[in-house]
Amino acid sequence: MSSPIRTIVAAPKASMLMESVRDIGYSLATALADVIDNSITAQASTIQLFTRVDNNKPQIGILDNGIGMAESILYNAMRLGSVDPLDKRAHSDLGRFGLGLKTASFSQCRRLTVVTRQNKKTSIAIWDLDFVARKNEWLVEIPPNPDAVPWSKLLGNHGTLVVWEKIDRLAGQANREIDAAQFNRDLNNAIGHLELVFHRFLEGKPRSGRVDIRLNNRLLNAFNPFYPSHPATMATSEEIILIRGHKIRVQPFTLPHHSKVEKEVWERYAGPEGYLKNQGFYVYRAKRLIIHGTWFGLIRQQELTKLSRVRVDIPNGLDAEWKIDIKKSSAQLPPVVGDRLRRVINRVVAGSKRTYTGRGSKLTTNDPLPVWYREQNKTEISYRLNPDHPVFINFNSHLSRELQSAFAHLLKLCESALPLQAIYADMGHQPQGTSVPAMSDESLLHTIRTIVGRSTKNGIEIEKIVEMLRVAEPYRSQWNQTEAYLRQITAEE
Repeated sequence: MSSPIRTIVAAPKASMLMESVRDIGYSLATALADVIDNSITAQASTIQLFTRVDNNKPQIGILDNGIGMAESILYNAMRLGSVDPLDKRAHSDLGRFGLGLKTASFSQCRRLTVVTRQNKKTSIAIWDLDFVARKNEWLVEIPPNPDAVPWSKLLGNHGTLVVWEKIDRLAGQANREIDAAQFNRDLNNAIGHLELVFHRFLEGKPRSGRVDIRLNNRLLNAFNPFYPSHPATMATSEEIILIRGHKIRVQPFTLPHHSKVEKEVWERYAGPEGYLKNQGFYVYRAKRLIIHGTWFGLIRQQELTKLSRVRVDIPNGLDAEWKIDIKKSSAQLPPVVGDRLRRVINRVVAGSKRTYTGRGSKLTTNDPLPVWYREQNKTEISYRLNPDHPVFINFNSHLSRELQSAFAHLLKLCESALPLQAIYADMGHQPQGTSVPAMSDESLLHTIRTIVGRSTKNGIEIEKIVEMLRVAEPYRSQWNQTEAYLRQITAEE
């Protein structure tokens, strides 16, 4: 008869595991977002962030007016892994592993205090990593009252206060002395992150899920990456993908061309990394942004689609399929969804082509006086000077045969030296800062006089010439001066 299988308890050492969970990879912004998730799940309508820096020892408080926790719920919430990720949860629950509060907090600080109030009863619990290291046991401290906890007196009749002290991990620094200037820079970066991640809560309507978030009494403003309020934004119809009875909602948007918005607005929606990096899918879980700026490898990020952004709403019941990580800042595309999203991408690319290249196509196909024309030979596209332009023809007619040949070679040189790569790069990164120089008054008058003279010789009436100039560059951009010169020229005749 075989011996029975033995078992042993292989509990992790408290001090070692606690130090290890600090390195999951949070930034200050993602750590704050994880704690705010808990406040939203607790039905908070107001969330206040407080900061304090004394002697380069910053403190951060996150205070909400949610439902709060009973004492037993608080103690369970202080456990690592307090929730089974496989459990069914409310559709508005932004948690998953029961780790976020602890891992997010420990990624930034060594002392986590939670004060909560429900039914007029206040409960408090503290994780202090230095205390755990000394005892090497899973010990949570329970003070008799919260009076010594910063901002605890601001707690209302119900709600929860989370306080970070002994902050030592900001901006990758692993020490107790945090530079106050760096701390403020990190906070400013965090604001932008929170305004994007929670924009659907910030822009909601009162009594229908709206949440006000403030940092030191400064109200955060929603940043909707799809710019739906602009009339030039193109939004196509929403599609629904069903997986195990769960609905995934997909809606593509194409942002306005840079010519349709002011420079400041264009730069804001570009973000620090630019439009090229911010195109792609924006995946939301229960209205909270998880990941953005990726096509999940279905297509490459390219200039043509840089204005394309696709909102993807997934329910929290599909966390396993999307492989949502602990930080809720990463996801993977389920294979079953990939084929459907490829079809969405085809629609997106078509819309982006119309928005991003439509303006250029219009100029090259409808301009009656093009200096340049677009030539396509199979898959190759090139730009050539128009030899039939009236100014070129007029200039050429005054040259000797030898100089006419030299002029033709000059035009070919200009075509071959067109700096396409530089234009592409500048238009991609600074479209509103890239411009065509205006013609001088002398050059403008000479050119208009030449076009009028040449065109009238060919039997074109002056009214028709005026209409051609009105829609052609550079006369359209300098129309007031062009119109004045036209009056002057017609008066001379």
